[in-house]
Amino acid sequence: MEIVLCVTGSVAAVEAVKLARELKRQGFTVKCFMSDGACDIIHPYAMEFATGQEVVTKLTGEIEHVKYAQSDLILVAPATANVISKFAYRIADNPINTLLITALGHDTPIVLVPSMHESMYTAIKPNMRKIKAECRGVTFVEPKKEEGKAKFPSIHDITLQALRETSDGELKGKKVLVSAGATYEAMDPVRGITNRSSGKMGVEIAKEAFKQGAEVTMLCGRMQTHVPKVFDRVQAESVEDMGRELEKLLKDQDVFVSTAAVSDFTVERVSGVESGVKFSSDEAVTLKLKPTPKLLTKAKKINPDIFLVGFKAEYNVPEGELVESARQRMKDSGADLMVANDVAFEGSGFGSDKNQVILVDDDVSRVLLTSKAEVAEKIVARILKKFKN
Repeated sequence: MEIVLCVTGSVAAVEAVKLARELKRQGFTVKCFMSDGACDIIHPYAMEFATGQEVVTKLTGEIEHVKYAQSDLILVAPATANVISKFAYRIADNPINTLLITALGHDTPIVLVPSMHESMYTAIKPNMRKIKAECRGVTFVEPKKEEGKAKFPSIHDITLQALRETSDGELKGKKVLVSAGATYEAMDPVRGITNRSSGKMGVEIAKEAFKQGAEVTMLCGRMQTHVPKVFDRVQAESVEDMGRELEKLLKDQDVFVSTAAVSDFTVERVSGVESGVKFSSDEAVTLKLKPTPKLLTKAKKINPDIFLVGFKAEYNVPEGELVESARQRMKDSGADLMVANDVAFEGSGFGSDKNQVILVDDDVSRVLLTSKAEVAEKIVARILKKFKN
């Protein structure tokens, strides 16, 4: 896959070297176009080093704007107000805008990453709306709004969008809901019961579904990892909160992947302490816990047609017992696929970047210790297989 990375004269151009390197790590061949303004901020040699290819700074007899217009993706990062506004009105007075207009005529996917002062970003929104309305295949990656600026977003978010635009898009038109992270059950206004879930597995599954073209919503408990801004995000702290949000969200989804580590218990009362008051550590207290509802079992009742993926975590149990536990949860919930794992396994589980799981549906298959991103690929592949059948 070949990406043309266009770098324009925003100060965020200093991030382009790292972006190019990340795109190459993801397997892309990267060709770079640079505007005069970009060359004033970073030297073309830096981008030549990052991409391994000579940088285009002007059009020559090789007609570079035609040669590269049918690449797999044109990525303008950063994109200035000048370049965006000229593109809106099809003005081709520099190599980058000339390339964009030529690519538009070929229906080549184009991704624009605006980076500028927030007042400028506000001022050019009519031009961005014009592009969205008139130009098929053009996508914007939203900037970070901080300190009065529309800043360059996370490099990983930009790369994720690039992977989506160049994938087969096998989940295009599908809505995928992923729950992730840990729930929190309050004991008093400052203390509570939670668990060690980081949310990493859920994020990786959401990313893989997004790459395949799905419209992704994340229902997040307490997260200890970056959640890409390209997802719709709904926050839920307690099991009750998460259940309430699921009631609203599930009716409109095609797939629900329940990776959230939902608490099995909530606090019914703290003995001798008035509700809503912080209890003192000067004397012993007794907590009375009550079981929480199993949210996974409600999903098919809300939406019988949803493709349901559940997770079943156990601690230090034999493999046969783990599989049987997953099958029982699958039977109770009507899940189409269960992902079972033993969180006691060294090098995997809560907070780790790796996992070792058993996928349980009509078959049973083991995924040996590997990255959570690779586990996510295998889970999404199972989802795709079901949709194709």
